[in-house]
Amino acid sequence: MIEKIVIANRGEIALRVLRACQELGIKTVAVHSDVDRDLKHVLLADETVCIGPAASSESYLNIPALISAAEITDASAIHPGYGFLSENADFSERVEQSGFIFIGPRAETIRLMGDKVSAIAAMKAAGVPCVPGSNGPLGNDDTTNLRLAKEIGYPIIIKASGGGGGRGMREVHSEAHLLNAIALTRSEAKAAFANDIVYMEKFLEDPRHIEFQVLADEHGNAVHLGERDCSMQRRHQKVLEEAPAPGITPELRERMGKVCAEACIRIGYRGAGTFEFLYQDGEFYFIEMNTRIQVEHPVTERVTNTDLVAEQIRIAAGEPLSFTQEDVVIQGHAIECRINAEDAKTFMPSPGTITHYHAPGGAGIRMDSHIYSGYRVPPNYDSLIGKLISYGNTRESAIARMRTALNEIGIEGIRTNVALQQDIIDDPHFQTGGTNIHYLEKKLGL
Repeated sequence: MIEKIVIANRGEIALRVLRACQELGIKTVAVHSDVDRDLKHVLLADETVCIGPAASSESYLNIPALISAAEITDASAIHPGYGFLSENADFSERVEQSGFIFIGPRAETIRLMGDKVSAIAAMKAAGVPCVPGSNGPLGNDDTTNLRLAKEIGYPIIIKASGGGGGRGMREVHSEAHLLNAIALTRSEAKAAFANDIVYMEKFLEDPRHIEFQVLADEHGNAVHLGERDCSMQRRHQKVLEEAPAPGITPELRERMGKVCAEACIRIGYRGAGTFEFLYQDGEFYFIEMNTRIQVEHPVTERVTNTDLVAEQIRIAAGEPLSFTQEDVVIQGHAIECRINAEDAKTFMPSPGTITHYHAPGGAGIRMDSHIYSGYRVPPNYDSLIGKLISYGNTRESAIARMRTALNEIGIEGIRTNVALQQDIIDDPHFQTGGTNIHYLEKKLGL
């Protein structure tokens, strides 16, 4: 087993990784920016290293500083968490070239799946269903692009090959707007991702966002751990997730999960990963693969009784998966509400000092958070300050427990989106299950 891990992240995911390491008897190194000295995982880690000022570009995105932290603490491996450098192939490559273990996929796999065009090609070759589209990057010939869009059928969506997180995409509903949309998306993609390659897909108007969790080792073993419904979104950012997805039958789950696991073996995948799909009219369409642990991984952990972060670490250490597909059993239902330091109505960030914090409890409740009374939420990073997870034998039980937990949570001194989450939990359409990815924005009038 790995002896010491540098946790190359911050916030709740850094604390989550630290706890997994402690359970496995692994020493931890917490790296932090100069405004993050009081993060909970920094206070609990075996060793700490300040890697730079508040700006992410000078700290959490600073590859030389992160590798130096591993060198001076004599660490064995680096865990990237999610966000920041977790899906950066150059970082993975530099880590391993420096003699450390990268707790994630190989650099070539990250590159393959990080480019949307190559990812779609790889998935089609592996038999994974994909959205009808241009089957490759768009060229500069206007006539050809107009013909492609007509063949696919409007509405279509133009996407940046290097995009992600809801950025680098533009809907087109008529031929008159197509060429301008392509040019604008190209320009934005070059500025945001240093990659102006774009492609075209059919725009699905009423889809749900369903994703499958996978684990694969370097010995040719791969399993899926069922699906999550992440359709409750605002501006392509997930707000609430649940597992299993309402309305997905065990037969459909097994068929799609098997396709995902087999695709992992085909591309030589290693570690934890997530296949993201749009689901409409009973059909799945691949959109991307996240080559890291997901924010919403706790709901899968809860319904499968699996520690995904511990499995990541074991796989990185060269161990085979500790269980087979036959061992995976989906039981009960779990819901995760993302708790953000932001105004529940305007969504403006709300940094500041938390004057009082009370975590909810009770049967089936889990709170993953790095905050505490007196902690100052800095303005420099993402607004996520915690994840509230409820579990019940039924979806109705999980909803009831989440309602109680949201009423019980206490965070004072800053604004949070707890009121929005309460509104979602009490929404009759959410309670029925199966809302599409546009539902929340329509509900909010966005």
